[in-house]
Amino acid sequence: MTGRVAELSGQVRAGRIAWAISGWLFAFPLHAFEVNVTAPEAIADDLRGASATVAAKTAKVEGAQEVYAAALSDYRTLVQVLYDAGYFSPSVSIRLDGREAAEISTLNPPTRVAKVVIAVDPGPRFRFRTARIAPLAPGTELPPEFAPGQPAGTGIIREAGFAAKDGWRRAGYAKVGFGRQRIAALHPSAELDADIELLPGRQLRFGRLSVSGQENVREAAIRKIVGIPTGEIYDPATVQRMGARLRRTGTFKSVSIVEAPVANADGSLDFTAEVVEQLPRRITFGAEVQSRSGVNLSAVWLHRNLFGNAERLRLEADIRNIGGDQDIDGKLAVRLDNPARLGKDNNVFFLAELERIERLHYNMDRFLVGIGLRRTKSDQLFGEAALTFSTARATDAYGRRDFTLVSLPVHVQWDRRDSTTNPTRGFYIDGKVTPFAGLNQSASGIAASLDARGYLSFTQSGSVTLAGRLQLGSVGGAKLEEISPDLLFFSGGAGTVRGHPYQSLGIPVGTDIAGGRSLLVASAELRAKVSQKIGLVAFYDYGAVDRQGFVTSGAESHAGAGIGLRYDIGAFGPIRFDIAMPVSGRTDDGLQFYLGIGQSF
Repeated sequence: MTGRVAELSGQVRAGRIAWAISGWLFAFPLHAFEVNVTAPEAIADDLRGASATVAAKTAKVEGAQEVYAAALSDYRTLVQVLYDAGYFSPSVSIRLDGREAAEISTLNPPTRVAKVVIAVDPGPRFRFRTARIAPLAPGTELPPEFAPGQPAGTGIIREAGFAAKDGWRRAGYAKVGFGRQRIAALHPSAELDADIELLPGRQLRFGRLSVSGQENVREAAIRKIVGIPTGEIYDPATVQRMGARLRRTGTFKSVSIVEAPVANADGSLDFTAEVVEQLPRRITFGAEVQSRSGVNLSAVWLHRNLFGNAERLRLEADIRNIGGDQDIDGKLAVRLDNPARLGKDNNVFFLAELERIERLHYNMDRFLVGIGLRRTKSDQLFGEAALTFSTARATDAYGRRDFTLVSLPVHVQWDRRDSTTNPTRGFYIDGKVTPFAGLNQSASGIAASLDARGYLSFTQSGSVTLAGRLQLGSVGGAKLEEISPDLLFFSGGAGTVRGHPYQSLGIPVGTDIAGGRSLLVASAELRAKVSQKIGLVAFYDYGAVDRQGFVTSGAESHAGAGIGLRYDIGAFGPIRFDIAMPVSGRTDDGLQFYLGIGQSF
C-alpha cells in the first residue's frame, strides 16, 4: 500500500483465509506439538496471551484438526492485537510444519502437526495525525493518549469513543450514537487519521418502569424499591443505583435494568426491571475454635421475602465458650428489614436480642428491643439510627448492678477498600455514637467509637502494602462505676494488641480489672507477597486504656509485635497465621499464636 492512503480493514498480509464448513468429522491420531512465537519484545507477551494456538498448547490439545483451527483463528486475533497496539502494517505468518496455515485447504487439513511457528513483523508504530471526535458534551474528557502526535491504536480510539458517548449519556442523551467514521492509515509516514462523528439525539427523561421475571415478590414492591425518578433527566448513574437497590435486598439472584430501545414521543424513556428471584429461605451454620474461649457455634435462618415485599427476616443463635476458660454464653437475635418502607434507599428495621455474656472481667444478662432506619447512600456508604430499649444485669469489678437504658445508636460506615478480605488500597471508616438515657436510677451518658483503616500499596500489583489501623473509644456523662461494662473498653488479643492475652488490659479496681472509659489502639502492618499464594507480614500494635474520657499520658498501655504468614485461598482471602510477643505492658505470657481467615484488618 506504499504511496497511498489505505482504509483499515481486517485483511492480513500473510494470505487469504478461507473458511469452509464440512458435514463430516476427521479422526486423526493425537500427538504433542511445539509452538514458537517470534515477535519484538514489546508486543510478544500480548501476542502469546491472545494466541489460540499457544492456549491449545497450554491446555495440552493434541488433535491436529484442533491445532489447525486454532492457527486459522490466530490470523485475525493477532492482527487485532497489533492494531490495538498501533501497528497498522503488520505481517503475520503461521506455519504448521513449514506450511502456511492460511494456504492449507480446509477440505484437506493436516493429519499431524509437530511444530507451529508464529512469526510477526509488526512494522512501524503509527502515531495520530488527526484525532477528532465531535461534537462533545460539555465537560467531557477524552483520554490524553487520543491526540495528534501520540501513539495510535484501535484500543485508544475505542476508549475515546466510549468516553465521548458516556459524556452525552451523563448529560441525559441516552440514545447517542456514532455517525460518520473515517479511520485511515497513511503508510508512508506511519500516521493515522481518526475522525468520528457523534449523533447525540435529544435529551430524554425517565419514563415508566415495568417488571418481568418476578414470582413471589409483588410488582408494586419492586417498583417502590427501584424508585425510578419519572420526569427527571436521564442519568446512567441513576440507572445503576436503581439496580443496586434491588440487589441489596438479597431477594434476587440476578437483576438487570434494561432501557427501552426507542424513546417515547414525549421525550421519556421507559425501563424494564428483569429479575430472577432467589430461593426464599436459607440456613447456615458456623463453627470457630479459639485456644482460650473454646468452641463457638452459630446458626442463621434467613427468609428473603417474608410478606411478599422483599422483607428480610434474620434469626440468629450463638453458643460460645464451649470448653473454654469462661462459662458457656450465647445469644438469640432477630432482625426484620423492610426495604423502601420510607422511600428509596431507606430501610426500616426491627430487632430484638436476648444475650448472656461471659467475659474474663465481667458477665451480663441482657434483653434489647429496637426500631431503626438504615439509609444507604451507595454500595460503599451507609448509615443507621435506631431507638432501643434494653435491660441488663451485670457483675464486674464494681459488683452486681442493674441497667435500664433507652439508647439512640447512630452508626456510619464508609468502605472504599479494593477488597474486603485482602485489601491493598483505599480506606475503611466505621463510626458509632450512642447517647443513652438511664431509667430506674441508671446513669445517662454518651458512648462513641471509631475504627479507621488505610492501605497504601507500593507496587501496581499490590505485592507490597502498608496497612494501618486506628481504634478510638470514649464514654462520657456518667461515673465509671455507673457505666454498663459492655460500653467500657479493654485491650489485648487479635482485634486490638497481639502478643497480649484477650482483654488483658483495663483499669485496676482493687484486685480485679474493669473496662476503661477511653481507648486508643494503633496498628501497623507491612505485607509482602513472596509468591502468587504466599505472603509475609511484619506488624506492631499499641494499645492504651484510660479512666478519663480521653486517653492521657498516664493511661494503662501495652504493645506487641510479631510476624505472620499468609496463604491466599481466593475469594475468602488468605489463611492468616500470626506469632506475636509482648513489647511492653504488665502481661508476660510469652508467644501468642493467632490463626484465622482474611487479613487481620
